[in-house]
Amino acid sequence: MLPQRAIPPSLSLLGPILLGLSLPSLLLLDRALAHHPLGMPNPEQYGPLMGVISGVGHTLLGPDHLLFLLSIGFGGRAAGRHWVLPLVGCGLLGALLSQLAPFALADGVVAVTETLVALSLVVSALVTLGRCPVLLLLPLIALHGYVLGGAVIGAEPTPLIAYLLGLALGQGLLLFSLTAAARRLLPLLQEDGQRLLAGVWIGVGAAFAWSVIIA
Repeated sequence: MLPQRAIPPSLSLLGPILLGLSLPSLLLLDRALAHHPLGMPNPEQYGPLMGVISGVGHTLLGPDHLLFLLSIGFGGRAAGRHWVLPLVGCGLLGALLSQLAPFALADGVVAVTETLVALSLVVSALVTLGRCPVLLLLPLIALHGYVLGGAVIGAEPTPLIAYLLGLALGQGLLLFSLTAAARRLLPLLQEDGQRLLAGVWIGVGAAFAWSVIIA
């Protein structure tokens, strides 16, 4: 019998990465959902309740944003609850920044911004693999908040505050739930399972980025 050789870590990630690359097309994810969930009106027409619902909806129905939060929750190294409040806070800061300086959402620049949002999944996977520091997740979620804040540029103060509250509720509750689940599931997945998940995140992030580039 021939002796078995250990598979290099880079090769062991190849299968999950290829799977991740195929998921966006297989699932028919529409990235436009991230910007117009539930068929809501323009932000100028938002009421307080509509603002909260829109904030939660943008968090849960935008596939790139939702997958980024999932990758954080099941990232292992960033799965502690003590990271939830800093992450949510940075996301809100990014959303506020978009109201003050929305230049990165202009027509000629927004593709670059959305490409960076997609590649944040790759960075999150590298955090899981221990190749990047956990602190990198803070500016990345601020970038996601910046893009999400673009949905309410021009809104009055009351619906704007309601929208930001909805974002905080959606992201906070989801991250708290994910980190609670991760504490039980990650030990079962062990290191190989976490590497597989990281490979899927890399593939999905790369696929999203490519879809933006060729659009």
